Amino acid sequence: MSALPQSANMLTDALGESLKRAQAQVNSLVLGKAQEVRLAFVALLSDGHLLIEDLPGLGKTTLAHALAATLGLGFQRVQFTSDLLPADIVGVSVYDAQARRFEFHPGPIFANIVLADEINRAPPRTQSALLEAMAEHQVTVDGSTHHLPQPFFVIATQNPVDLAGTYPLPDSQLDRFLLRLTLGYPSADAERALLTGVDRRDLIAQSLPVLSSDDVLQLRGAVEDVHASDALIAYVQALLTRSRQHPGVRVGLSPRAGLALLRAARAYALLLGRGHVLPEDVQALFGAIAAHRLVAEAEAGTGVSLAKSILLAVPVD
Repeated sequence: MSALPQSANMLTDALGESLKRAQAQVNSLVLGKAQEVRLAFVALLSDGHLLIEDLPGLGKTTLAHALAATLGLGFQRVQFTSDLLPADIVGVSVYDAQARRFEFHPGPIFANIVLADEINRAPPRTQSALLEAMAEHQVTVDGSTHHLPQPFFVIATQNPVDLAGTYPLPDSQLDRFLLRLTLGYPSADAERALLTGVDRRDLIAQSLPVLSSDDVLQLRGAVEDVHASDALIAYVQALLTRSRQHPGVRVGLSPRAGLALLRAARAYALLLGRGHVLPEDVQALFGAIAAHRLVAEAEAGTGVSLAKSILLAVPVD
């Protein structure tokens, strides 16, 4: 990685080095997934949320725990099950007889990093408990609004929806996730290292935080300073327009998806040590941002294949 840029709100040398060490530490815990780890940091620095979808046992929860161990932030894990209730996530008001009033008891959502493990094993009513928190960084209980700590970052894992006991995430819920990624099977070398090395849980438990909450907020401010030219914005807009006209797409990308793509591209450029966004940054992120937002016609393929064909259909001027 080249030297990170500096300007009025950019990174100091110390913070740039801390960001490098944070990525290196997560890569040492999640072997052979450098691009996926980078995308996880993109979601964090973009003030977005991350959805990791894959088969059981491929490291989804390990990646979430590795990120939490690397960041000196409050962490809560919620295991989503079929009997989980919204109040189990956001909290509940309990009547205090002595004070003669209701007092709010916050749920696990009141943490900097929340791991929603196997989110699609809970019914849609429970999944929806995260909607306000993810969009507004607050929850409303019994007419009272409670603000969440900052920074706030949701990492959700889910198994493929064709597995038994899963509920597809509603489109409104999917749209709250900045990125969706899959890990896939490890390479032969990475799998060998996993089989012969120390248990990942022990390594994560021994890991020390590298970035603090103030560091994360400063990094998010630096992302906003990364330059996106008019030509780059025109390219993003062309992708959005094409997604709404592309054969096989029933519902294309919204303006909010375009803002997410641009914000994530700025974070991606920053992680690569640049102060400006290139079309290659947009292309590297487009599938992870667009695939879960595109609604395909019947027999038109998956969101992943549609995202790839949209990218190929829009030239870079």
